[in-house]
Amino acid sequence: MTTYTLRKGSPAKTRTDVVVIGVARTSQGDLAACAGAEEVAEAYGRRFKPLLSSMGFRGDAGEVLRMPTAGTIRAGQILVVGLGASDDLTHEGVRRAAGVAARNLGNAATVALALPAHDAEHVRAVADGFISGGYSFKRYKSRSDEAGLADVSILSDAARRHEAIAALEAARIVGDLVNRARDWVNTPPNDLTPELFADEVVALGKELTGRSRKPKVRIEVLGVEELEKLRCGGILGVGGGSASSPRLVKLTWQPPDARASVALVGKGITYDSGGLTIKPGSSMATMKYDMGGAAAVLNATFAIAELGLPVAVTTYAPMAENMVSGNSMRPGDVLTMYDGQTVEVTNTDAEGRLILADALAMAAEGDHDAIIDVATLTGPCIVALGEKVAGLFGDDETTRAVAAAAEASGEMMWRLPIPDESREAVRESKIADVLQHNWVRWGSALFAAAFLHEFVGDKPWAHLDIAGPAWNTGGPWGHVPSGGTGYAIATLVAYAAALADSTGEPAVDEQTA
Repeated sequence: MTTYTLRKGSPAKTRTDVVVIGVARTSQGDLAACAGAEEVAEAYGRRFKPLLSSMGFRGDAGEVLRMPTAGTIRAGQILVVGLGASDDLTHEGVRRAAGVAARNLGNAATVALALPAHDAEHVRAVADGFISGGYSFKRYKSRSDEAGLADVSILSDAARRHEAIAALEAARIVGDLVNRARDWVNTPPNDLTPELFADEVVALGKELTGRSRKPKVRIEVLGVEELEKLRCGGILGVGGGSASSPRLVKLTWQPPDARASVALVGKGITYDSGGLTIKPGSSMATMKYDMGGAAAVLNATFAIAELGLPVAVTTYAPMAENMVSGNSMRPGDVLTMYDGQTVEVTNTDAEGRLILADALAMAAEGDHDAIIDVATLTGPCIVALGEKVAGLFGDDETTRAVAAAAEASGEMMWRLPIPDESREAVRESKIADVLQHNWVRWGSALFAAAFLHEFVGDKPWAHLDIAGPAWNTGGPWGHVPSGGTGYAIATLVAYAAALADSTGEPAVDEQTA
């Protein structure tokens, strides 16, 4: 297990396997040592910049160079990380650089991070990035040659300040739970059926309660019998085709000093074949990640509790496996949802909105300041925004606060509209209250958001379509690994922190590093 410490100290005099420094590129094309790296640059003197240039290092964001120190400083090696333009250094740039560093340490057992960390915000960015970037999923690897990183020191002049110490602890708590969400998303669907997923949540709750004296998160798991009594037609309809029965996991965090209340809802499709409207074979390979929304809201709730934020959270994670069998729901079926609304099913591969509808209707019964749902909902949202940016829908006030939290946490999202045309299309069923899908390709992410809105009424609400950023199909970038990313957890925690703050919103990251 890796130990993280925050301490003062010179990176040139610190005995460690690797010292990490940041170097940026000036407007004149020269190289400049960033905050934290000055003493290393001084130890090399006039040789520093020519040495880097001779090895082809240009200071571009994400660029790395590892070289032996030959006794110039006490560390065995230097890892130089590019931070891009020197006049455009942000917390997010530092976060991504730390993530790049974490993946390029080789077999080091100890590392000292001398990246910009002169205040609590930068300490948080360095720790966030390094913990996130160092993630790897090895559960199914029978052998691993890596011994593992034992000790990480973040060098900072702010090391003795309470706010910097708290920032490191917050980064560790949130980072651990982001990585837990990634583990769940990366787990093959045969080992994470709805029942097993619910068991994982219960086990995590017990694990966290055992290591903390904070009030515990209450966990309720509803099975088929309970869902039938509640008339959760969406969850039961989607899960009916699988040999693995559906579940609904409800978490409740109720601190005694709660200043606000939020309901979180996350889509938990543990595998999506498309049902009878079956997907092409090539589209099924990564469908284990279709429970990324549930993984996000569940781990965000545990993180909020571990941080002791005075915000009440009620979380609903409907879980089902969308499979093909004689019990599968059919195009043409009509389902009755938790709130009594009837839904005409036309596409069994648009199943996520059906399980969310039941959970959103439950959330809407509560007295919450906002309801936020997170779901890997639509491919068209990826077409619109790419794989790194989530779609954000909802009312003005709630989406504005969520967007501010995303900006502060380094996650990218963009608000999209729910036009009247989409709202009208959702109500065009000739035999039911609501139409599930209308087979119009254009703007279908907007149609899906309009469908969800039918189940929250006039409650403050935001919908995050994370179909793109929840899963990284390519190579790692910045602090984001390949595979499951844990997207939305940092934003949800930042949003809750803002609700707890009298200022109402987190500060947007506009400071320079």
